[in-house]
This record gives sequence, structure tokens and C-alpha cells, in this order.
Amino acid sequence: MHPLSPLEQALHAARALVLADLVAGEVAEADVVSLVEDAVVQRRWWVEQWPEGAEYVAGLVAQDVQDALLERYGRWPLCPVCGSGDPHALDVEPELGPDPHWVCHKAGVKVASVGALSGATGGMSSS
Repeated sequence: MHPLSPLEQALHAARALVLADLVAGEVAEADVVSLVEDAVVQRRWWVEQWPEGAEYVAGLVAQDVQDALLERYGRWPLCPVCGSGDPHALDVEPELGPDPHWVCHKAGVKVASVGALSGATGGMSSS
């Protein structure tokens, strides 16, 4: 068995982080997981062209999945910080940089790192 290349490690990590956030939001249905796979395939090409961008892949995959979900289902992930007003989605920051995290621009706070939404939302609900 061959060790994974840094590119493959970055892509696998990005997949795992975004899937963890989808599970935390209880939206990790098969069709949604397919959106993650599609995003990873697209970003594989991108990072093959620019290997130095490997550390940015997790944030980019999160944004890609967020955009795909918005087109098909609606906003995700919804902000767990703001208890009143219109429901709104969190944003990934930095848009292109290492250590991506979910932020609420309304409240001006960092909510969680990408992959750690379960801690911000109190984990999965027991419904």
C-alpha cells in the first residue's frame, strides 16, 4: 500500500471536515454527500494545477458544497448564534486561505472551524 500524496491527504481531509459539518447539521443525506464528492473532484483538478493551494482545499470544498446546497435546498449551515431575525447562513473565512472557519457576519463572530460545527451547534439533536 502506498502512502497518500500531500494532495490526496488534503482532499481526504477536506472531505472529512465538510462531511462532519453536514452530519452536525443533520443534512448528510446521500444526495448531499454526492455534492461533496463532486466538489472534491473539481478541487482535485484545481490543486493539481496549483499544489501550493492544498492548504486552502477544505475551505473551498466547504464553499462549493454550501453553494450547491443553496441552489438545490436552501441556506446551509444556518447560524446557531443569532436567535432572532431571519435565519441566515454562516460564511467561510478566509475565502482563500488556511484554517477555514464558519463566521456569522451579522454578529461578527467566528462560530467554528470547518469540520467542527458539532461543537457550535451542541452536536446532533436527538429527534
